[in-house]
Amino acid sequence: QAQLRESGGGLVQVGDSLILSCAASGGTFGTYAAGWFRQAPGKARECVASIAWNGGTSGYADSVLGRFTISRDNAKKLVTLQMNNLDPEDTAVYYCATSVNGRLPPRTCLEEHEFDSWGQGTQVTVSS
Repeated sequence: QAQLRESGGGLVQVGDSLILSCAASGGTFGTYAAGWFRQAPGKARECVASIAWNGGTSGYADSVLGRFTISRDNAKKLVTLQMNNLDPEDTAVYYCATSVNGRLPPRTCLEEHEFDSWGQGTQVTVSS
């Protein structure tokens, strides 16, 4: 299993962009699927985006499709989430996660139970 640390959160305005990064250490990151989740106050944690071990497939929640992009650099052990055209509904704590099952069906946002390592989260607040 990997140890994960997120960074890049902050306070932004509606329509702004933000890039979240997740740095991994330990484990064999290059063989793991990875994902970003978020949890807003009073709501359940939800999948935002997932990516296969080699970046060959990815999937997104309908609410972020076309605005967010997940990518990875296995050499640097990084997973990033490019977030564009942010909306107040995107306000949440964002978590990075990895799964030792590296495969990902196309256009699939994996569920929480599929992941076995989690970061501590980074707050994203979108102000109107």
